[in-house]
This record gives sequence, C-alpha cells and structure tokens, in this order.
Amino acid sequence: MNKEIIGRSEEKQKLSDMLLSHRSELVAVYGRRRIGKTYLIREFFKDKIIFSFTGLCNENKNKQLKNFVLKLNEFSGIKTRNPNPNDWLDAFNLLKIHLKTIKETKKKKVIFIDEFPWIDSQKSGFLSAFENFWNDYCATRTDLIVVICGSAASYMVKKIIRNVHGLSKRITQTIKLMPFTLSETREFLRYKGVKMEEYELLKLYMSIGGIAEYLEHIKPGESAVTTIDRLCFQSGAYLENEYDDVFKSLFDENSYHQKIMNALANNKKEGITRNELMNELSIGSSGKFSNSLEDLLQSGFILKYEAYKNSKKATLYRIYDEFCLFHLQFIQKHKGASWTTLFQQQVYITWCGYVFETICLKHIQQLKKALKCDQIASTNYQWRNENAQIDLVIDRNDGVVTLCEIKFYNDELTLDETTLNQLRKKENEFRVATNTRKSIYTCLISTFGAKSNQYSNAILSNNVTMKALF
Repeated sequence: MNKEIIGRSEEKQKLSDMLLSHRSELVAVYGRRRIGKTYLIREFFKDKIIFSFTGLCNENKNKQLKNFVLKLNEFSGIKTRNPNPNDWLDAFNLLKIHLKTIKETKKKKVIFIDEFPWIDSQKSGFLSAFENFWNDYCATRTDLIVVICGSAASYMVKKIIRNVHGLSKRITQTIKLMPFTLSETREFLRYKGVKMEEYELLKLYMSIGGIAEYLEHIKPGESAVTTIDRLCFQSGAYLENEYDDVFKSLFDENSYHQKIMNALANNKKEGITRNELMNELSIGSSGKFSNSLEDLLQSGFILKYEAYKNSKKATLYRIYDEFCLFHLQFIQKHKGASWTTLFQQQVYITWCGYVFETICLKHIQQLKKALKCDQIASTNYQWRNENAQIDLVIDRNDGVVTLCEIKFYNDELTLDETTLNQLRKKENEFRVATNTRKSIYTCLISTFGAKSNQYSNAILSNNVTMKALF
C-alpha cells in the first residue's frame, strides 16, 4: 500500500509553494514528539532529498559529527570516506563540496536536518556553522530547500524563528505541526481500515489525542475502552512510559516542566493563573520558571487563554494535551489496573466533561461554522461570577453574544424546567455583570444534543452535537 499524507492541507500547500519559488527556502518545522513531522517531510519530498541526517539524543559533539559524516558518505556514494571533520565549519564545508557536484537546476533539491536542537549542544559551534552554511552558500543558489526540524519547540522558536544573529529574518517558512483534529483523526483511521463511530472515536481522542504515532497502534474491531486498556494499562503497554520518555527527551530533569504539569492536573476545571501556579509550586518568579512555562506552551502541552470574573480579565493556564492529562489522571495513578473497570467510575465521567470542554476550545472554528458565524470576527473566552459559570462565550462583532453550555453525555439530553431556569439565570447574570447591549443567545454543545421539548425550544438558539466537531 502506497503511503499517503493524511490531512495537513495547509502544511502541504506551504511545501508545494516552496517547490515553485524563485529562491532557496529555509524552513523551520516544529511540534511535539510523535506528531508526524519527520513523516510529513520525508513523504512529501521523497526523491527530492539530496541529503538528510538526524541528530542524536544526549550525545556529544564528536558523536554528532561522526553521524553527520556517515550520512554524507551514504548520500555522496563516495567509496573513499570523507575525512573526519574537526568541527562543524569543516563538516558543513564537506557538505558544500558534495552539493557542488549536483548541478543547479530549476527543480528544487531538499536538505533535511531532523532533531536540529539535539545537535546544538553547549559550545558545539553547530548553530553558528549552520548560519554560515545557509548565508554563505545556500542563499546564493535558487534551487535548495533546507528543512530544519525539531521537537524541542521552545528551542526552535527562540534560537531559529526569533533568531537575532546569523539567521535573523532568514527563515522563509515556518510550520508548527499540531495534533490531528477530530476530522483528520477519523480520516487517518479510515485510511488504516479502522471504522469507528464518532462517539467511540471521541472517547479515544479524549485519552490519546490526535497524535499520529499513537493512532498508528489502533486496531480494527476494538472499542475505545479495549484500545485504551491495551495501549495504556496492560503489562508492557505501548504508552505505559510514554509521558516520562517524552519529557526526558525534551526537557532537563531539574526544570519545572513536570512540576507545572502536575500542578495544572490538580487544578483541572477552571485553569489557574501564573501567580496561582507559582504559589502551588511554592516558588517565586524566575527565568527558570518562565522558560519552563514558555516551553510547555510552545510545545502544545498547555494552553494560555482568557477568562473573566464579572468584568475582571484573567489569563489562565490548563493542560492542552489530552494524553498528558489522561496519563496524570489515570495511567500514573492506576498502574496495573484494568481500564475496563476504571472507565465506569464517577471520576472518569466527571473528567470526560472537562476534557470535552477542552476539545471544544480546540475546535472553535468548527463550532463557529456550525453556528454560521465563522466569517464574523469574535472574542472567545470563559466567564464566571459568584452565581454562574459559562463554559464558552463567543462575543461577536455583529452585536451578538453566544453563551455556550458544554455537556458530555452518552445519550440525548432532556432539558427540564430546572435546567431552563438555570440557563436563564446565566443569561441574566452575564447581562447584568457585563452591562452588554448585545443580543444574548444560549447554545448547547453536547455529544448527542438535546431532545426537542418546550424547555429546549424556549432557551436554545442552537443545539449543536459532536458531529460539528468532526
């Protein structure tokens, strides 16, 4: 079966445009581990790659240089080995010599350096040598695409994309690869021959997210429960140690990354502010804390978002990566247990409500499309006061505010008089507290929607089901 690139339409369009450009291109690709960065580049460019090598994790400069030369020998096909370079300037000079043997044509040729941050160890001189390689040689040609790729997102942003030295304003394209959406996840599984109902797929997504490598391990014919049990809880499960492996490969052990994740996992529902997070960790503000927080944001592990209490604005943080949250809530605490039993407990049912809310925030554009307001600018936030809490407010520029009630349930919801009064109270509390003159509508976003009756008809302007997320 020929391999395909599922989804990634925007990314593929960017890569296609580079093939037609009039100049050489320098592309930075980043995103969390296992998300499919390497696969995207290798499969899209295939026979256009004239040199590639991958950095070694936790290895010194000499090992990295040896790895580089071995790959250069492999691509150049030279029977007599290239000499061992003394440093990265020598190494890139060997690469230049190889590239000069390849005739310059209109067709683009690709150089791919994967796990770029791993190579740039302290005092290695790698980054400055690469800057020189790009500026002194690649930029003088018109037929090269140099792709640098890394899972350490904060490094890629700070040292490459926002570089103020030799690579300042040299990056011609940036691709931040995100997890698959629900729609892309469904498309990916169908490509693999896995047919799964939307509700089952949603439960699976809430546990492992849209991470391509994790989805590769899903088998046809299994339910979400049996799949999660096999991947996360059975002896020797594929994802049993994944959380620790990912964090050890990306971040220093003496940093605050995992401590921040633990603190956020203990404050799931509403998210917490930066100051509350520092209080939770019993630390003061520092560069080490700020860098760790920024690392997690850039890597997509946590989310920073706006919330209001009455008219007072706050910036909150919450875990954004489904697998990380699932690990901290269940895998870490219940090793050796069976998911076929755990999933029936109330703690999981409550947790589903929280994660479903996060997934709705991720798919806000799909929701706005279902509400027929995706072409209208809006501010999206959470809101609460002492008497009411609103899961999602879509404050539109056309004079309308939509208050979204988000519910995860295994069947259609039935609204009654009590629910009607609660929703009306939320509308009133919001109107009075914000003093808004806009029209206020209430929307229900749930798995299977609400049954049509006198109460739902009296309050709901929209009754959106999980189908909108797909």
